[in-house]
Amino acid sequence: MNLSGDRRFEAPRDTVWRVLNDPASMAQTMPGVESFDVPDDRHWRAHVKVPLGLGSLRMSMSFEKLEEREPEFAKLHAKGDGVGAILNMNTSFHLSDADGGGTDMHWEADVRIAGPVGSMGQRVLQPIVNQQVTQVLTALDKQVQEAGGKGPADPEGTSGAQEGLNPLAPESYEPEPEGPTTSTEGS
Repeated sequence: MNLSGDRRFEAPRDTVWRVLNDPASMAQTMPGVESFDVPDDRHWRAHVKVPLGLGSLRMSMSFEKLEEREPEFAKLHAKGDGVGAILNMNTSFHLSDADGGGTDMHWEADVRIAGPVGSMGQRVLQPIVNQQVTQVLTALDKQVQEAGGKGPADPEGTSGAQEGLNPLAPESYEPEPEGPTTSTEGS
């Protein structure tokens, strides 16, 4: 799955750069992180519990920073192993000064999932990935705010993830209802 989007932060570019390049800050943006450690400034590992609709998948993730040009570009590779899935992800971001102040970020991610979980197909996995992207971007906004920014200038971004849309097949995704999905009355 190829994903991309844009986001604006009401913070200087160096603040956004610092948050994006701090493993501890990034671990706080990822849903389901149970633990993480940082062997060096280019590598880190995390144990995560990835929600998959009705259940979840525990994965051991390894991250490697492949390339960086401070304060404008970085590229990261992540590999995850879990029961029923192998994940490979390449992601990158480009930062630039926004007109009128703040920072614009363009991001891209190529996510590949193999194994029984991957065999569920893009139509099943896309809404889950979109939900994860939305959670990461929302948490990133919070991290930037805490690091000295004012908050998101454009909280909706242009990724389509907020709406649960796949840019290659734009159909709406309706989130799962909360609570019981069947009536418990009259039993």
